Amino acid sequence: MNKEANINLLNGKLPNISVVIPCRNEEKYISGLLDSILAQDYPKERTEAIIADGMSNDSTRKIIAEYVVKHGIFRLIDNPQKIVPTALNAAIKLSKGEIIIRLDAHCVYPVNYFSELVRVLLETGADNVGAMWETLPGADTLTAQAIAIAISHPFGVGNAVYRTQTNRTEPFEVDTVPFGCFKRSVFDRIGYFDEELVRNQDNEFNERLLKNGGIIVLIPTLKLKYFARENYVTLWKMFYQYGLYGPLVDKKLQKPTRLRRYIPSIFVSSLILPLVASVLHKNLRYLTFLSAGLYALCASVFSLIISYKKQNPLLLPFLWLAFLVSHLSYGIGYFAGLNLVRNSGNVNYQPDISR
Repeated sequence: MNKEANINLLNGKLPNISVVIPCRNEEKYISGLLDSILAQDYPKERTEAIIADGMSNDSTRKIIAEYVVKHGIFRLIDNPQKIVPTALNAAIKLSKGEIIIRLDAHCVYPVNYFSELVRVLLETGADNVGAMWETLPGADTLTAQAIAIAISHPFGVGNAVYRTQTNRTEPFEVDTVPFGCFKRSVFDRIGYFDEELVRNQDNEFNERLLKNGGIIVLIPTLKLKYFARENYVTLWKMFYQYGLYGPLVDKKLQKPTRLRRYIPSIFVSSLILPLVASVLHKNLRYLTFLSAGLYALCASVFSLIISYKKQNPLLLPFLWLAFLVSHLSYGIGYFAGLNLVRNSGNVNYQPDISR
């Protein structure tokens, strides 16, 4: 870091930080991630990075091992359960830093990422601080471009500010941030990530933090580069899993969370329920056609506007399908999760978290 005076001091010195990274089968992205850690302006002597690998069967472990040998800040541990929350918890429990920074392997981070997170965490007194996403295509295709745009647009993801845009320039309080920079005391106070939640463990943790009086702050001027899914199959899988674990989050918190997380299931309900009710009166099925038509119109309008702004009319059908896939998969996943929770009290589903 260029000037230590730019960061509030903790006990008269810069705090030690522990960077925790869950990963599995990330050979395409892991080198870029580790290089961005090495490029950080935060002092290396106050940084440790623990990578919890979910028993990757590609070149991920080999690549990480090479960095471990060359650079003393890295440590590789096994995550035999192969899911994110167990990776995070194992790494956090082994870590020694006063501040915990969670990273994702699908991202590249600016050189001032650690220093800005620590500065704002200490200056604001927040419990969790995060940055904005700059969503990038996972491949050089129209499909990948459309997916990256769709999951960073309000029509695609609602009011998740870190995914979309804001005109604000100063840090401000929000309900969630990507990944996060935490005071270690947070985990002593409210516990660790819930290991039943293969997906949505961030949402549940942040809602639990808010429930216990915690403060979450977003830094709008700090942006990380996030690589979106490459095709509609992986997009469907990801959003289906987000929906699937939504009911379990609600059950654990004993309350609903944010409206944006229920809109896809409301949309799916508007398609299915009128068809079911049409056995009582056949004209009710037209409500399904009305809902589908309104959705198609909205998706078409947003896709047209975006394609026009991007000066690429070829994007339009790919965007339309990206919106539809993300909304349908999330909504269907939510109802599947609701059924599982109702019948068994849990979600007995352990998907492969490989990208």
